[in-house]
Amino acid sequence: MVLAKHPNPESPVTSHFSLKGSTAAITGGTRGIGLEVSRGLAEAGANVAIIYTSTKPEEADAIAADIAKRTGTRVTAYKSDVCSKSTITETLEQIAKDFEKLDIVVANAGIAEHFPAEDYSEESWRKVTAVNLDGAFFTSQAAGNIFKRQGSGNLIFTGSVSALLVNVPQKQAPYNATKAAVVHLCKCLAVEWVDFARVNCISPGFIETDMLSVHPKEWREKWFSLVPAQRLCQPAELKGAYVFAASDASSYMTGANIVIDGAYTLP
Repeated sequence: MVLAKHPNPESPVTSHFSLKGSTAAITGGTRGIGLEVSRGLAEAGANVAIIYTSTKPEEADAIAADIAKRTGTRVTAYKSDVCSKSTITETLEQIAKDFEKLDIVVANAGIAEHFPAEDYSEESWRKVTAVNLDGAFFTSQAAGNIFKRQGSGNLIFTGSVSALLVNVPQKQAPYNATKAAVVHLCKCLAVEWVDFARVNCISPGFIETDMLSVHPKEWREKWFSLVPAQRLCQPAELKGAYVFAASDASSYMTGANIVIDGAYTLP
């Protein structure tokens, strides 16, 4: 097994971060972290396929058009469902056909619900695991088959610090468990697919997205007391890390879990 080499490691370092000429697909790409990842990869030169589920089609198309206008790249929105293996597989295959290749896939879609573990309903458990774990695996499996056929590719998971610790005061055992599984899935695939793909994970801490804004004020105050950075992270602060993981700048990195959390996991 041989990990692909950087095509020209002696070139100027800024060129290592360029994604010009590549094609990237991002699940959950119209909101929060996924939206900023879509923008960031396009800003680095990639043509981008934004995959969404619940966003209105006209809104998704408008987001894609705005990114394309700002970056001069090709950006298209695709409605899909990561919970359905056949659906997300068909979507990624269609993207590879439409763009004539698929170099980067970001498995980013995720949801969270907060209930005491003993009160969690079967429906809620299955909903969280369907998106966060089944969806991540079905997305990665479809991407892996494309990458294997092409001979190369780059898969990036969005994990979470919740894979590494137990968040308080909110109670979210199923979410934490799925994110821990995603981080280990990343490591497994990095070894299995080393011949034809790099696989890495980015695990954010508390990010200022819709997922957090709905929570009680006392929760946010508790988080601030636990995070040395003493603030939430803006989603756009993450896009550089995704560009790094997607580009030749990280050519020898596979199986890594990059934690970006304002030192939350350190004390």
